[in-house]
Amino acid sequence: MTIQEFQQLIADGQPLNRPDIVAFMRQQTLEAQRITCLYNTGFHVPAERREMLSSLFGYELDETVIINPPFSTDFGRNLHIAPRVFINAGCQFQDQGGIWIGEGCLIGPQVVFATLNHGFPAADRQSLYHKPIHVGKNVWIGAHATILQGVTIGDNAVVAAGAVVNKDVPANTIVGGIPAKPIKTIPE
Repeated sequence: MTIQEFQQLIADGQPLNRPDIVAFMRQQTLEAQRITCLYNTGFHVPAERREMLSSLFGYELDETVIINPPFSTDFGRNLHIAPRVFINAGCQFQDQGGIWIGEGCLIGPQVVFATLNHGFPAADRQSLYHKPIHVGKNVWIGAHATILQGVTIGDNAVVAAGAVVNKDVPANTIVGGIPAKPIKTIPE
Protein backbone atom coordinates (compact mmCIF):
# COMPACT_ATOMS: atom_id res chain seq x y z
CA MET A 1 0.00 0.00 0.00
CA THR A 2 1.21 3.52 -0.77
CA ILE A 3 0.56 6.76 1.10
CA GLN A 4 -1.65 7.88 -1.79
CA GLU A 5 -3.74 4.68 -1.59
CA PHE A 6 -4.05 5.07 2.18
CA GLN A 7 -5.07 8.72 1.88
CA GLN A 8 -7.69 7.74 -0.73
CA LEU A 9 -9.15 5.22 1.75
CA ILE A 10 -9.28 8.03 4.31
CA ALA A 11 -10.92 10.40 1.81
CA ASP A 12 -13.49 7.69 0.95
CA GLY A 13 -14.31 7.23 4.65
CA GLN A 14 -13.33 3.55 4.68
CA PRO A 15 -12.86 1.87 8.08
CA LEU A 16 -9.25 0.98 8.77
CA ASN A 17 -9.73 -2.71 9.57
CA ARG A 18 -8.27 -4.72 6.67
CA PRO A 19 -5.03 -6.62 7.47
CA ASP A 20 -3.11 -4.80 4.70
CA ILE A 21 -4.21 -1.41 6.04
CA VAL A 22 -3.27 -2.32 9.62
CA ALA A 23 0.14 -3.60 8.46
CA PHE A 24 0.73 -0.37 6.51
CA MET A 25 -0.24 1.77 9.52
CA ARG A 26 2.13 -0.20 11.78
CA GLN A 27 4.95 0.27 9.26
CA GLN A 28 4.29 4.03 9.15
CA THR A 29 4.12 4.16 12.95
CA LEU A 30 7.57 2.58 13.22
CA GLU A 31 8.99 5.15 10.80
CA ALA A 32 7.30 7.98 12.71
CA GLN A 33 8.75 6.63 15.96
CA ARG A 34 12.23 6.44 14.41
CA ILE A 35 12.17 10.04 13.22
CA THR A 36 10.51 11.52 16.32
CA CYS A 37 12.97 9.65 18.54
CA LEU A 38 15.84 11.36 16.69
CA TYR A 39 13.99 14.69 16.81
CA ASN A 40 13.36 14.47 20.54
CA THR A 41 16.89 13.49 21.61
CA GLY A 42 19.82 15.82 21.58
CA PHE A 43 20.02 19.40 20.40
CA HIS A 44 19.17 20.23 16.79
CA VAL A 45 19.33 23.63 15.11
CA PRO A 46 16.15 24.79 13.34
CA ALA A 47 17.33 23.68 9.89
CA GLU A 48 18.00 20.14 11.20
CA ARG A 49 14.59 20.04 12.88
CA ARG A 50 12.88 21.16 9.68
CA GLU A 51 14.74 18.52 7.66
CA MET A 52 13.68 15.72 10.05
CA LEU A 53 10.06 16.82 10.15
CA SER A 54 9.90 17.37 6.38
CA SER A 55 11.07 13.78 5.97
CA LEU A 56 8.40 12.60 8.39
CA PHE A 57 5.55 14.66 6.87
CA GLY A 58 6.49 14.07 3.23
CA TYR A 59 6.56 17.76 2.30
CA GLU A 60 8.87 20.72 2.89
CA LEU A 61 7.95 22.31 6.22
CA ASP A 62 7.93 26.12 6.08
CA GLU A 63 10.86 27.73 7.89
CA THR A 64 8.47 29.86 9.98
CA VAL A 65 7.03 26.75 11.70
CA ILE A 66 8.35 26.02 15.20
CA ILE A 67 7.69 22.63 16.80
CA ASN A 68 9.30 22.25 20.21
CA PRO A 69 10.39 18.80 21.28
CA PRO A 70 9.30 16.46 22.56
CA PHE A 71 6.92 16.00 19.67
CA SER A 72 4.85 12.89 18.97
CA THR A 73 2.92 11.64 15.99
CA ASP A 74 1.96 8.07 15.28
CA PHE A 75 1.77 8.50 11.50
CA GLY A 76 3.14 11.85 10.29
CA ARG A 77 2.12 11.61 6.63
CA ASN A 78 -1.36 13.02 7.20
CA LEU A 79 -0.35 16.04 9.30
CA HIS A 80 -0.55 19.30 7.33
CA ILE A 81 0.96 22.39 8.96
CA ALA A 82 0.72 25.87 7.40
CA PRO A 83 3.31 28.65 7.84
CA ARG A 84 3.79 30.62 11.09
CA VAL A 85 2.53 27.81 13.33
CA PHE A 86 3.98 27.39 16.83
CA ILE A 87 3.58 24.00 18.54
CA ASN A 88 4.83 23.82 22.11
CA ALA A 89 6.45 20.84 23.83
CA GLY A 90 4.77 17.50 24.46
CA CYS A 91 1.99 17.65 21.87
CA GLN A 92 0.60 14.39 20.45
CA PHE A 93 -0.83 14.04 16.96
CA GLN A 94 -2.80 10.95 15.96
CA ASP A 95 -3.02 11.98 12.34
CA GLN A 96 -4.07 8.92 10.35
CA GLY A 97 -7.46 10.54 9.75
CA GLY A 98 -5.86 13.82 8.70
CA ILE A 99 -5.01 16.96 10.67
CA TRP A 100 -4.84 20.40 9.06
CA ILE A 101 -3.37 23.27 11.13
CA GLY A 102 -4.00 26.73 9.66
CA GLU A 103 -1.56 29.58 9.30
CA GLY A 104 -0.55 31.47 12.43
CA CYS A 105 -1.86 28.95 14.98
CA LEU A 106 -0.47 28.74 18.50
CA ILE A 107 -0.68 25.34 20.18
CA GLY A 108 0.14 25.09 23.88
CA PRO A 109 2.07 22.30 25.58
CA GLN A 110 0.73 18.76 25.77
CA VAL A 111 -2.22 19.24 23.44
CA VAL A 112 -3.68 16.02 21.96
CA PHE A 113 -5.22 15.69 18.49
CA ALA A 114 -7.06 12.36 18.00
CA THR A 115 -8.51 11.45 14.59
CA LEU A 116 -9.22 7.76 15.28
CA ASN A 117 -11.82 5.94 17.30
CA HIS A 118 -12.75 2.27 17.76
CA GLY A 119 -16.08 0.62 17.07
CA PHE A 120 -18.32 0.65 20.13
CA PRO A 121 -19.86 -2.86 19.88
CA ALA A 122 -17.45 -5.45 21.30
CA ALA A 123 -17.46 -7.35 18.00
CA ASP A 124 -16.27 -4.17 16.22
CA ARG A 125 -13.82 -2.97 18.87
CA GLN A 126 -10.71 -3.74 16.77
CA SER A 127 -11.94 -1.62 13.86
CA LEU A 128 -10.62 1.91 13.54
CA TYR A 129 -12.83 4.74 12.33
CA HIS A 130 -11.42 8.11 11.36
CA LYS A 131 -12.50 11.68 10.85
CA PRO A 132 -10.23 14.64 10.11
CA ILE A 133 -9.49 17.60 12.32
CA HIS A 134 -9.35 21.08 10.76
CA VAL A 135 -7.92 24.04 12.67
CA GLY A 136 -8.46 27.45 11.04
CA LYS A 137 -6.07 30.39 10.87
CA ASN A 138 -4.78 32.18 13.97
CA VAL A 139 -6.32 29.69 16.41
CA TRP A 140 -4.89 29.52 19.94
CA ILE A 141 -5.19 26.15 21.69
CA GLY A 142 -4.30 26.19 25.38
CA ALA A 143 -2.18 23.68 27.31
CA HIS A 144 -3.50 20.14 27.85
CA ALA A 145 -6.51 20.57 25.53
CA THR A 146 -7.78 17.56 23.60
CA ILE A 147 -9.22 17.93 20.10
CA LEU A 148 -11.29 14.93 19.02
CA GLN A 149 -11.99 13.47 15.60
CA GLY A 150 -14.22 15.28 13.14
CA VAL A 151 -13.81 18.69 14.80
CA THR A 152 -13.36 21.92 12.85
CA ILE A 153 -12.11 24.96 14.77
CA GLY A 154 -12.91 28.26 13.05
CA ASP A 155 -10.46 31.08 12.34
CA ASN A 156 -9.31 33.17 15.31
CA ALA A 157 -10.94 30.88 17.91
CA VAL A 158 -9.43 30.17 21.32
CA VAL A 159 -9.60 26.80 23.08
CA ALA A 160 -9.07 27.12 26.84
CA ALA A 161 -6.46 25.06 28.63
CA GLY A 162 -7.67 21.57 29.52
CA ALA A 163 -10.74 21.70 27.28
CA VAL A 164 -12.01 18.61 25.49
CA VAL A 165 -13.32 19.70 22.10
CA ASN A 166 -15.80 17.19 20.65
CA LYS A 167 -17.87 19.59 18.50
CA ASP A 168 -17.06 22.27 15.96
CA VAL A 169 -15.95 25.66 17.27
CA PRO A 170 -17.23 28.75 15.42
CA ALA A 171 -14.76 31.39 14.26
CA ASN A 172 -13.92 34.15 16.77
CA THR A 173 -15.19 32.10 19.73
CA ILE A 174 -13.57 31.14 23.03
CA VAL A 175 -14.51 27.64 24.23
CA GLY A 176 -13.62 25.78 27.42
CA GLY A 177 -14.61 22.92 29.66
CA ILE A 178 -15.31 19.20 29.36
CA PRO A 179 -16.91 18.97 26.92
CA ALA A 180 -15.95 22.36 25.52
CA LYS A 181 -18.73 24.94 25.29
CA PRO A 182 -18.74 28.53 24.01
CA ILE A 183 -17.68 31.04 26.68
CA LYS A 184 -17.39 34.27 24.77
CA THR A 185 -17.29 35.78 21.29
CA ILE A 186 -14.08 37.57 20.33
CA PRO A 187 -14.62 40.95 18.64
CA GLU A 188 -13.22 40.99 15.09
